[in-house]
Amino acid sequence: MKSLAEADLSTRLPKKQARRRLKAAQRRLVELRLTLGGQLGRTLGPPVCIVFEGWDAAGKGGAIKRLVAPLDARHVRVAQFAAPTADEKRHHFLWRFWPVLPGRGGMAVLDRSWYGRVLVERIEHFATEAEWSRAYDEIADFERGLTAEGMILIKFFLHISDVEQLRRFESRQRDELRAWKLTDEDWRNRDKRADYYQAVTDMLERTDRPAAPWTVIAAEHKPTARVAMVEHVCERIEQALH
Repeated sequence: MKSLAEADLSTRLPKKQARRRLKAAQRRLVELRLTLGGQLGRTLGPPVCIVFEGWDAAGKGGAIKRLVAPLDARHVRVAQFAAPTADEKRHHFLWRFWPVLPGRGGMAVLDRSWYGRVLVERIEHFATEAEWSRAYDEIADFERGLTAEGMILIKFFLHISDVEQLRRFESRQRDELRAWKLTDEDWRNRDKRADYYQAVTDMLERTDRPAAPWTVIAAEHKPTARVAMVEHVCERIEQALH
């Protein structure tokens, strides 16, 4: 699915089935990762870059954890992006992402990405309207170049309802070991959910390309979302290898 409206947030796998499918998908991913890295065979496969975007508290961290957990830590890089530093602001907004992109045989997982330009930077006015408006084409050209060189670019947006997001916020607030994850900025962003919803919709419509499509993951039920995510990664890699 490639739109928020199409996501069936009621999707929920039975616990045992979710556990079984996740384990099978993770094992499948390990074999694919070793194949891409040349450990199973003599040639390196194409680079794999997996981008995670989503609502605050949608479960990006947990999804990434399940994705990389079965892999050798030497065979995958996880990078997290927050607001650009003062030095990074001196450059084009895409500049800071180049160093973490994988080469042939490599794999990188990005927690947030260049899409911040058309999401948070748009809504919070960190970028001018002219800057974020032209960013859609800049991003499309950027991704077109990466995929033309053979990169497998997988883009996820984790979608949850407003009600579920509030429930997760309040749950974090009550847990002293997780309360640090919740900031005043998160609460402010909730107040602008309608604006962010429109920004996400525009992003999905304007940057979905055949070689770099978006996949919206219904993340209301975390175990089900994790299964869908890992299975989709395996499917995309297998399609590229055949």
